[in-house]
Amino acid sequence: MPESSPPSPSSLPGSTPSGLPSSTPGSPATSPTSSPSPAPPSAGLLPTLGKWQILFYGLGSMLGAGIYALVGRAAESLGNAVWLAFLAAMIAALLTGLSYACVGGRYARAAGAAYVTQRALRRPALSYVVGIGVMMSGLTSMATGAQAIAENLEKAAGFSLPIKLVAIGIVFLVGCVILRGMKESMWVNVLCTVIEASGLLFIIAVGLKYWGSVNYFETPADTLAAGPGSGITLALVLQGAVVMFFSFIGFEDILNVSEEVKNPKRDIPFGLIGAMVLATLIYMAVAITAVSVIPWRELAASKTPLMEVAHRAAPWFGGINHVYLGITIFAIGNTALLNYLMGSRLLYGMSRQGLLPAALSKLHPTRHTPALAILVLFLIVSALILSGGVKPLAEATVLLLLVVFTLVNVSLVILKRRPGEPTGGFDVPLAVPILGALVCAILIVTRVQSALHDPKPGMATAPLIALAIFGIAFLLHHIMKPAQAIMNPEPE
Repeated sequence: MPESSPPSPSSLPGSTPSGLPSSTPGSPATSPTSSPSPAPPSAGLLPTLGKWQILFYGLGSMLGAGIYALVGRAAESLGNAVWLAFLAAMIAALLTGLSYACVGGRYARAAGAAYVTQRALRRPALSYVVGIGVMMSGLTSMATGAQAIAENLEKAAGFSLPIKLVAIGIVFLVGCVILRGMKESMWVNVLCTVIEASGLLFIIAVGLKYWGSVNYFETPADTLAAGPGSGITLALVLQGAVVMFFSFIGFEDILNVSEEVKNPKRDIPFGLIGAMVLATLIYMAVAITAVSVIPWRELAASKTPLMEVAHRAAPWFGGINHVYLGITIFAIGNTALLNYLMGSRLLYGMSRQGLLPAALSKLHPTRHTPALAILVLFLIVSALILSGGVKPLAEATVLLLLVVFTLVNVSLVILKRRPGEPTGGFDVPLAVPILGALVCAILIVTRVQSALHDPKPGMATAPLIALAIFGIAFLLHHIMKPAQAIMNPEPE
């Protein structure tokens, strides 16, 4: 059996014809006769993605419009040493990224984190909650992103637009691209990634002549007697790293398209790790450029720090605001595209596991895309857009992702220690997922504490919403009581 295609579930020992084990802890047992016949391989998701497409997928997920504001926020606490925050954040994020690269290569399933946690922990309710958490992060990102695109289009047009209807129209168009096929979606992703990266590379290019003009270790905490760099402490760098960590979120989406990768054991580690390293290099170069062109105090006070850098470093570029408005639209649109892709594959995979209705695993007869899952996501995102108040929900789902990261790291620890699990391909020492879980747990505590102690009204809303989502997900699982046991095939 090729590495790019998971083995037929019916050929696995201890499985029913549908690929479901005869019983799984926490789920009712099922008999082979009660399960549907296995779909032929040609009816499943088609493995069409190579290592470079996965790299662009990961890079497109991480390079977003958020970086244009994050540099200013980090400069406020780290001054010229803002580049250290990106380096520390990458190291922290890479621990979980390496775990994802390992499980993605070994367990190439569309359900992603939900599949991995079920295989390791064997708790269907927890796997269900993990899947819902990941899906909610994508849906809220899509809803906020679509509205942001509509608002930017209104600015570009120069007249009022029905923002919510335009946002729904954007989601519909993105859904049509995804329904068309993975190849078409990846071409759009590559185009958008090149455009959004070009905006950052332009800033680096025009500001390169300013490099070396400042001391890159100067911070607000420096003392006059000790000189530049005297204020740098581990606590200060970690404080900046906590802010910058979230600029790397996006790599986890790769896990949900792993079933469509030609050679997951080779291509997923290459694409995921390569994307994280490239994103870090771009982020650090942008940060160094920013503090070289504009004093860090001005940078911290600016609402649009990188636009200020572009204006000052390239005063000859007329209409640069309109150019970056267009880049922002492509950047946000790419994030919506990749989140929509992730969500559709997640629903498909969870359906195959028996966690969601079987109809969601049905594929378009010619395009081999999960058509019903794509439609369901469109309806949910449209409802979110119309409901308003998506921003607190989006902030809450960041906490959900950190919980998912923690569980995936813990799952990898268990799977690495369990005899008979797949080996070979990309691997990491046991210390990597342990440290990854620890870092994510610390970030969860940090964000919850900062939210609860922040004097601004409404800051405690995000943790409460995250807790409510977990509670509702557990309740939904209890109500639905999936009739099939969870797919947990024996090791290859």
